[in-house]
Amino acid sequence: MKLTRHGRLSGVAILGAIALTACGSDNNSSAPAASNGGNSTSPAISCASGTIQSSGSTAQANAISEWIKQYQTACGSSATINYAGGGSGQGVTDFVNGQTAFAGSDSPLNPDKGEPAKADARCKTGKAVDLPMVPGPIAVVFNLSGVSDLTLTPSVLAQIYSGKITKWNDPAIAAANTGVTLPATAISTVHRSDSSGTTNNFTKYLTAAAASDWAFASDKQWKAPGGQGAKGSDGVSATVKSTPGAIGYVEYSYATNNALTYAKIDNGGGAVALTPDAVAKAVAAATVSGTGDDLSLKLDYATKTPGAYPIILVTYEITCEQGLNADQAKLTKSFLTYVASAQGQSQLTTLGYAPLPTDIQQKVSAVIAKIS
Repeated sequence: MKLTRHGRLSGVAILGAIALTACGSDNNSSAPAASNGGNSTSPAISCASGTIQSSGSTAQANAISEWIKQYQTACGSSATINYAGGGSGQGVTDFVNGQTAFAGSDSPLNPDKGEPAKADARCKTGKAVDLPMVPGPIAVVFNLSGVSDLTLTPSVLAQIYSGKITKWNDPAIAAANTGVTLPATAISTVHRSDSSGTTNNFTKYLTAAAASDWAFASDKQWKAPGGQGAKGSDGVSATVKSTPGAIGYVEYSYATNNALTYAKIDNGGGAVALTPDAVAKAVAAATVSGTGDDLSLKLDYATKTPGAYPIILVTYEITCEQGLNADQAKLTKSFLTYVASAQGQSQLTTLGYAPLPTDIQQKVSAVIAKIS
C-alpha cells in the first residue's frame, strides 16, 4: 500500500505535513467503528472532538497517515489531527516548545541532552512519557546495476560508511556474496542531513554490531565524514534512486514505495532478508528499559538469532501523562488509545512495519489511560 503525505502545516516550517480529514480520505479499507460519533458502535474508537498538532519522525509517517484516516473516518469532522514530519529532532523541539500535543521520535528522550527535563517542564503539572508505538525495519537500499541480491555484514556496512571500503567489488563485500558478480563501481554513501532518529538507530546498530570498525558516535545527527546528506527519508530515497553506485538507509516503507532494492543483513547467524516475520523476531527481543510509566525500550541490534532482521527502530509518541490542556488531552488520549489498541496495531503489517509485542502493547495502553 502506498500512502502519500499532503501539504505543509500553516505555521510549522517542517517537511512531510499531513493534515487529513474524513471526507478527504482515499483509503478503501474499512474504518473502525466509533463508540460515539460515526455511524455504528464498537469499542475500537471512543471519539473526541477538537484539533491537535503533532510532528516529528518521518519513519512513522505512513502509519500515522493511515491511523488518522481511520480515526477521522470513524469520528467525522469534529476531530482534526495534524501531523507534520520534519524528523525526530524537530518533533522533540516542537513538543518541548509547546507547539504540539505529541511528538513522534525514533529515539526516546535523551537524558544526556536534557530532553526529559525540558519535556517535563513543558508538561508543567505532570511528566512526559515515551510511548513505543511503531516498530519498523531500516532497509539498507542500494543502486547497483546488474545486482539485485546483495548481502552485507555489519563490519562491511561500517567500513563503507566510514570510507574504508570505496568500491563495490571490494574483497570484503565479495566474501559475503559468493557467486555474485560485483562491478568496480565507486560507492556513494547517502545519509540523513537532518536530525533523525533513523540515523540514531542506524548508528546504534553499527556501534553495537561492528564496534571494531565504527569509531563514530551514535546520534540523531550524522557524525562520520564524507558521503552525501539528504533531508528526510524521501530525500535519501530519491538520492539513492538517482545515483548509480549509491547506498543509503531508509525505513522499509520508503524502500518499497520508491521501488528501491535493499540488502540482506548477516549479523553472524546467516543472511536475513527483510520480511515482516524477520522484523517480528527482532522486535520480540526488545525489553522495557524506562522507569515508571516511561516505556523506552532496549533493542538488541547485535542479535545473531537466525531469521531475525537486526536493523530496526521503534517510533515513540512522546506526550504529557498530565499537563496538556483539557481539549488537547482528551483528543490525544482518544487517538493514542486507538493506535495502541490491537485493532490499531493490526494496521502496521500491511504498511511495512511490525506490531508491538502484546505485553508491551498492553503496557502502552495502560499508560495512555492515565493521560489527563
